[in-house]
Amino acid sequence: MSVHTLHREQTIPASRENIWKYFCDPGNLNEMTPLDMNFEIITPNLARMYQGQLIEYRVEFIRGVRSIWLTEIAHVREGEYFVDEQRLGPYQFWYHEHIFQESPGGTKMIDNVTYAIGFGPLGDFLDAVWIGARLKGIFDFRAQKIKQVFPER
Repeated sequence: MSVHTLHREQTIPASRENIWKYFCDPGNLNEMTPLDMNFEIITPNLARMYQGQLIEYRVEFIRGVRSIWLTEIAHVREGEYFVDEQRLGPYQFWYHEHIFQESPGGTKMIDNVTYAIGFGPLGDFLDAVWIGARLKGIFDFRAQKIKQVFPER
């Protein structure tokens, strides 16, 4: 199994408390996800994020092919970080750290994603020619959306 990583940092001109509140509301996932992914939260009545929470989605990575994605909020340190791990879905392995640090000008948000496609060399090839770029595009979209939600002061 080849393991791949994605690292992103974004400074957001808002307090860590406000950023944390935004990211702790699973309902905000809809607006942070590109429309062409046809993202749909299946889990009803989602509460504010907590350790052990399971969230089920449907997502379209390939046009016309919808996939179930079940993630668990595996670790939470209030106001500082949380980790979501895939339990069922399109990846063989998915581990996503969301870290929030006070920074000059606001809050530094750090994403560390560790993932594996599976399928041996074919998975590595798919990551190189499509999946890696698709993930970068998803995080680019989210960065732009966060700039709209938390504009420069």
